[in-house]
Amino acid sequence: MNPNPPWDTADPLGEALHFLRMSGTFYCRSEVTAPWGVDLPPMPDCLMFHVVTAGRCWLQVPGEPMRQLQPGDLVLVPHGHGHRLLSEPGAPAVGLFDLPREIASERYEVLRHGGGGDAVQMICGAVRFEHPAARHLVQMLPAVIAVDASRPPQAEWMYSTLRFMATEAQQMRPGGEAVMTRLADILVIQAIRAWLEQGSATHTGWLRALQDRQLGRVIVRIHRDPAHPWTLASLAAEAAMSRSAFAARFTQLVGEPAMQYVTRWRMHLAESWLKESATGVAETGARLGYQSEAAFSRAFKRYTGRPPGAVRRQPAVA
Repeated sequence: MNPNPPWDTADPLGEALHFLRMSGTFYCRSEVTAPWGVDLPPMPDCLMFHVVTAGRCWLQVPGEPMRQLQPGDLVLVPHGHGHRLLSEPGAPAVGLFDLPREIASERYEVLRHGGGGDAVQMICGAVRFEHPAARHLVQMLPAVIAVDASRPPQAEWMYSTLRFMATEAQQMRPGGEAVMTRLADILVIQAIRAWLEQGSATHTGWLRALQDRQLGRVIVRIHRDPAHPWTLASLAAEAAMSRSAFAARFTQLVGEPAMQYVTRWRMHLAESWLKESATGVAETGARLGYQSEAAFSRAFKRYTGRPPGAVRRQPAVA
């Protein structure tokens, strides 16, 4: 049976979205009353999201214009930058981890804070993406993505998902954390899809290459079969182009030579497998097409600056 999604040959960008599977760092239901402010610290390698379910507030991300959020709005801060949520511009903010919080489960909290004025309810989260394709896609995103739930076509799916999420956050029945995680998956993926559909961000770089009929097919083949003994000639043949034309076009759109991309993709996969599974060094190298553990170890150290055994010995991040 083919493990790959059936649409990805025709839609390489769809394949990239297929890998957007998140692991939650934490989720929080916030019930705050004016005046209030929460200072969220930087969370490297995390995407943070906020959904306003009742009331209005302001989002302040350094280097970005302040924006007001209202019920139904969803905002992503994809690169883990520190930012603030405020009852109004200029309101004093308290550090997130300095506020009293009710621990509902290992990764779910309830935060109540403020001066007793106008109330705001939000659902917030910080998530990680484990697959290298997902991380690569997230790197391409802007500093902030905001989705207005009142605008079609997102109005229907946003409202239905938000209602479900708000109800689940209030009740937290058995299995509630798992449900919240799946709903957050849907919200984040839909927000990224809405951004991609705007089109302006996909005219250059890796995203543009994925949408290119010839290069997109090649990138999918590299992702699916990293162990294949790829050469510039075989990649050009996949694209039905001459080697020189393919090499120039790939470098122009992706920003690096094709064979360098192949190596980087293999090393990203190797690092993920070594960190997150019980796969040994020799097995990892074999899965990526290396003929010996020594050959793989040399390539890995040359690319990352560390031997693969050192990466494998690192404790897993919760």
